[in-house]
Amino acid sequence: MNRIQYPIIPFCLGVFLVLRISGMATAQQSGYERPPIDYLNAEVHDPVARLADRVKSGDTELQYDSDFGFLRSVLDELDIPVSSQALVFSKTSLQLTRISPRRPRALYFSDDVYVGYCQRGDVLEFASTDAKQGATFYTLEQTDKKQPKFVRDRGGCLSCHASNRTQNVPGYLVRSVFADAAGRPKLGSGTFTTDQTSQFHDRWGGWYVTGKHGTMRHMGNTICVDDEMTFDRESGANEMDLSDRFQTDAYLSPHSDIVALMVLEHQTQMHNAIASANYETRQALHQTYQMNALLERPEDFVSESAQRRIAASTQNVLRHLLMCDEFQLTDEVSGSTSFAADFEARGARDGKGRSLRNFDLKTRLFKYPCSYLIYSDAFGGLPDEVRSKVLAGLVEILENKNESDEYAHLTKAMRADILAILRETMPELREMTLAKR
Repeated sequence: MNRIQYPIIPFCLGVFLVLRISGMATAQQSGYERPPIDYLNAEVHDPVARLADRVKSGDTELQYDSDFGFLRSVLDELDIPVSSQALVFSKTSLQLTRISPRRPRALYFSDDVYVGYCQRGDVLEFASTDAKQGATFYTLEQTDKKQPKFVRDRGGCLSCHASNRTQNVPGYLVRSVFADAAGRPKLGSGTFTTDQTSQFHDRWGGWYVTGKHGTMRHMGNTICVDDEMTFDRESGANEMDLSDRFQTDAYLSPHSDIVALMVLEHQTQMHNAIASANYETRQALHQTYQMNALLERPEDFVSESAQRRIAASTQNVLRHLLMCDEFQLTDEVSGSTSFAADFEARGARDGKGRSLRNFDLKTRLFKYPCSYLIYSDAFGGLPDEVRSKVLAGLVEILENKNESDEYAHLTKAMRADILAILRETMPELREMTLAKR
C-alpha cells in the first residue's frame, strides 16, 4: 500500500489525553468535590502552581517568541526536555479544530508535568501532578500583549479526565484510536486506553511514532482508509523521518520518540494508581471517623470496611509499581532522539550505578521493573495508612516472601537488584528493612 497523502486541513489545538463524556465521570466527580478531597477548591502546590506563583510575584518572567509563544520558556522553567516530544494528530482534544495529520499537537512531559502545544494555538495546556490532589489542569494564553497568567481549571476538564479509564479519579490517559484522513477518530470502531500492559499491535493510533521496533507493528503514522477499518500498519513501521507527512520544522523537534511514548503510557496510569490510592484512603478514613462519632467508637478506630478499601488500593499500587502483566517485547526497541539517555540521566543510582530508570527495551520497558515514580512527590504524598502498606508489601515481594503468580514475572535476581537499588536510594525503605533485622 502506498503511503497516505494527507489533505491540508485547518490546524487546531487539542488535549493529548482524551475520553468521551460518560455517566461514570459524572458519578465519580460528586465524590471528590466534597470533603475530604474538595478537588475544585483545595489549595495545590504542584509544579505549575509554583511556577504560576513565581510569575505572578515577578520572580520569574516567561519569555515569548513569535514561533512558539511561551513554549520554550515554560519547558525551561519546568525542566522538561524537548526530547520528550510526542505528536498526536487525532482530533481527540479540547481544541480539536486545530489538530490534523498535517498539524499535529505536540506533547512534552517530565515525571510530574505534561505540556500541550499546537501551532497558532490560543493557549498552552498543562496537566500537573499535585502530591495530595493528583492531576490538576491549567491553561496559559499564548499572547505577548500582556503579562501571562496561568488559569486553573475548575472542573471542565473532568468530563474527560475522570472516569474508569483514569481509575475513577482526576487523572491522565493515553488513547489509541482509528483516525481518518482528517484526524477524526472513528469512535464506533472502538479505542484503546494504553499502558505498559497493552498489546503493541493496538498502540498509537492517531499518533506519530519515530524509532525502530523490528518486526513488531503498531497503529502509529497511519490512518483508516474506509469504513471497514482497513489499517496498514506496515507503512507506519520503523519510521525515522516524518517530513513527508507534515512540516517538521514547525516543531521544536522533528521526532515523536517511541521510547518517550512507552514511558508516557506507563507513567500516566502509574500516576492514576497513586492518586486513586490517595483518594480512596482519605475517603475511607473520613467516612469511618464520621461513623465513629455516631456510634461512639474511639476516634481513631478504623472499620473493617475501610481497611479492605485501603488494602485494595495497596494492591493496585503494587501491581502498577511492579509492572504486572507488562507486554513482553518480541523485538528490540530504540528511539530516534536523546530521550532514553536524558531520561536515564535523571535517575537516582546505587553504588553500582544502577537505577530504576535504566531501560531494557529488548523484552520489557525497564531493566529493573519497579516504577521510578516511587521517588515522586505523589508517592511520598500518599497517606501513611496506605504508603506504609505499599512499602511493606513491596519489601515482602522483593524478599521472596510473597511468591504469588501475579509477581511471577520478577525473577529472584530482579527482586534482589530492585531491593538493593531501593535500599541505597530510598531512605524510608532502607530504614524499614533495617528495622526488620
